[in-house]
Amino acid sequence: MLEEVSFTLLSGSSSDRYKNGSVFVNLGDSMNLNRIAMKKKVLLFVFLIAFGATAMAQKYAYIDTEYVLENIPAYNAAQEQLDQISKQYQKELETMHADIEQMYQDFQAEAVLLSEEMKRKREDVIISKEKEYKDLQRKYFGREGDLFKKRQGLIKPIQDDVFNAVQELANEGSYAVIFDKAGSLTMLYTNPKYDLSDQVLEKLGYKN
Repeated sequence: MLEEVSFTLLSGSSSDRYKNGSVFVNLGDSMNLNRIAMKKKVLLFVFLIAFGATAMAQKYAYIDTEYVLENIPAYNAAQEQLDQISKQYQKELETMHADIEQMYQDFQAEAVLLSEEMKRKREDVIISKEKEYKDLQRKYFGREGDLFKKRQGLIKPIQDDVFNAVQELANEGSYAVIFDKAGSLTMLYTNPKYDLSDQVLEKLGYKN
């Protein structure tokens, strides 16, 4: 094959020599590319085998944090306390909102009897009250509001204890990963023998 191509290069025209020369070079490049692609496939295959073997050697388990927390009395007490605080805040806001609504209705009914200056004053009062309402709503239920801070103070220490217990179990059992069944990760099937929830509660002293 190489001899035939070389002969054509010597005997053909300059354009023929250029075309056939290109064919000869492309054949060589194609063979090199095939060798590189084959090497990549072999390396990928070896990597997949190694990764699969490593994954099979790892230990996995899961917990259900909802189940764990529901079986911790301090957590349930904290939730009840937070619910009461939330209802108290909500009731205060509802009362304030009802007062603003009444002020607005009274203004609408009496507007025809008021001078322009009196109208502006009444409107300013209503706008000011609406601002107070929104500020209080933000103070109670905002991202860094009172309810959030109280939740952090009551719930976070319990969550930290659960996390520490899970970490201890992971170290003791040499688990590579411990999933949370109650989390955002969708677990289509779970084998109960890999559930460490009760062991977490035992670590925390809530189960014998």
